[in-house]
Formats: sequence, C-alpha cells, structure tokens
Amino acid sequence: MLSTIQAGNLNALDFINVTDELKEIAKKIITAERVTPAEGIVLFEQGELGFLGKLADFVRKQKNGDYAYFIRNFHIEPTNICVNKCKFCSYSHHFSKTQWELTVDEILDKVTAKENNVSELHITGAVHPDRDIYYYGNLLLKIKKLRPGLHIKAYSAVELDYMIHKSGLSMKDGLQYLKSCGLDSIPGGGAEIFDEKIRKEICGMKSTSNTWLAIHETAHQLGIPSNATMLYGHKESYVQRIDHLERLRRLQDLTHGFSAFIPLKFRNSNNEMSHIAEVSVVEDMKMYAIARIYLDNFPHLKAYWPAVGRKLAQVSLSFGVDDLDGTINDSTRIYSLAGAEDQSPVMTVSEMIALITESKRVPAERDSLYNKLG
Repeated sequence: MLSTIQAGNLNALDFINVTDELKEIAKKIITAERVTPAEGIVLFEQGELGFLGKLADFVRKQKNGDYAYFIRNFHIEPTNICVNKCKFCSYSHHFSKTQWELTVDEILDKVTAKENNVSELHITGAVHPDRDIYYYGNLLLKIKKLRPGLHIKAYSAVELDYMIHKSGLSMKDGLQYLKSCGLDSIPGGGAEIFDEKIRKEICGMKSTSNTWLAIHETAHQLGIPSNATMLYGHKESYVQRIDHLERLRRLQDLTHGFSAFIPLKFRNSNNEMSHIAEVSVVEDMKMYAIARIYLDNFPHLKAYWPAVGRKLAQVSLSFGVDDLDGTINDSTRIYSLAGAEDQSPVMTVSEMIALITESKRVPAERDSLYNKLG
C-alpha cells in the first residue's frame, strides 16, 4: 500500500491512521480503479476530511494538472413565474416577494448591453405556464442574430420537459429544433436529488429523475453537451447522494456528454424548508472531494461560487475542484434570494485570477467547452 501511495506522489504518512478498508479504497483511487457505490458510502461515513482532500486533489491533478478554469459569462433569468412549487425554492413567485416576466425585447437589451468579450450566456429560470418551445426557440434565434459568437447554455431539463411536451413534440424533435435555433448546451439544473421518495417530498411537481436523465441522454445523442448537478444538504442521506452520483456516472459511461458536475448547496432562507439547518463547511468540502473521487468519468468539477461564496469556492480548489464558473456580472438572483453570502454576485477577471493564484493554481480562462483562451 505504501509503495502505491508513493508512486501516486502522495505522502504515505497521510494514510497511516486510517482503517484498512479506507486504505484499500485509497489504493483503488490511486491506481485509477473505479470506486463502488458501497465504497462511496464508506468514504462519506468514515473518511476524514484531510484524507478525502488528499485523494480528491490527486484525482484533480491527474485530470487537469494545476489549472483552475473560469469563463466570462452572464445569466438571464426570464421569469420567476413557475408552475412548480418546490419546497426548497426561494426564487419562484410562490415564495419570492416579487415576480417578474421579462419581454423578449428586455432580454435582448440585456444581451446587447454586455461586453463583446463575454463568452457565454446562461439562460434558466422558472417554468412559465404560458411559454412553449417556439417562444424559447424564437428567443434563441434573436440572440444569435445579435451575438452570433455567443455560446448559449440554456433551459434546464425541467424547463425543457415542460416546454417540449406543451408543444406536442417528442423530446428528440424538440431538442433538435432548439439546437437548430442556436442552443449550444444545456445547464445541469433541476436534478435536485434523484431519490424518488425525497424528490416527491421536496419537489413533487417537478419532472422525475428518470425524465431528467432521459433528457440529458437525448441531448448528448444529438451532440448537445450538458452539465449535471445535485442539491445536497437537506433531507438526503449519504446513500442517496451516492445513488445520485452513480446514476450520473452510468449515463456518462454511455454518452460521455457531461462536461462538469456541480454540487449545489441547499440554502434555507425564504423557503418552505427554512427549518432545516444548512450543512457545515466540512460537509461542503466532503461533498466536493467525494464527487471528484466518485465521478471518475467527469472531466471537471465546478464550485459555483455564488452558491457557496468566494472564500469557500477558493478552499474547494484543494478538494478536487478545478472550475469556479465565471464572472457572472450580478446577473443571477437564484442563490441571493436563498441567503447566499454574495448578494450581488459579480467578480471581475482580475479578482478571479487573484483568487485562483492565491490558491497556488494556474488561472485558465476557458470557453464553454473548456478550451483554454489566450
């Protein structure tokens, strides 16, 4: 075991005070052997944070060296009027003190107002009852006409499920239509937690876990890459977290269409689950580390800094994370409404570079497909 650790450029002393079971799991990780679901649960239940961090950092470095990626991007949230009533949501009109419904012209004004060097536009929000796929397809066409070089990452699987079914199209035909209108990739939102019992309890009106997975599978088959997420730190157990990661890993084995996994921390302000305490920083870092270890076929692990804050995002770079998302430019309200530290999420490129450099990582500006820029 010690020789294996040394071959993996890890310090053998970090593994002396762990159980034989954890040592065997560490050996598998170092030799690039896949961790089983049972072993993933052991890591959650028995792995100390320092132990997990060392292993996750090893995996990160094997995959991405010392690069830490970021992108110049902005969000547009067209509406918070939603057919769903998810208990954890602080964003929709059911729980927010205000509601909004941007017109197409207002959205286009936001697009034209952004700097020419912005690489990506992220469009996601609520599931509006009156808007179908043709509304959203037309929006894509208009944006591409204004900014043809802008990568559009738009519409979570939950939004896609509703708009495509409302229009009477098959999922394949609906996604193909949106791609023809300018859809470049889709975000990972709406996954929440795949366990059906908890999903029914916290977001029972939302698309099922199987539907979410089927939409992403279809998108990948059509050449539309996507991200994946998990909402953690509410009612789920470690077993249910690993089940979620396992389903994602199986789909990635099949399609290789996921670019990144993003753990999303449950925030308890202004929603029906405010009685549930938020998990600790230790639990946050454990989630990042085990996600990096378990999702061996995912190229990137992202810390979405508006959700956890700048400081914790910086710390996460030592727990398997290699991507901090982007500059955002104060264009999202989803996490600020839920009580995140950054109530006006904006980070300049120089601030991002400084944050990464302070963590002894190499800043790498990227495009939406993780090609390095400059």
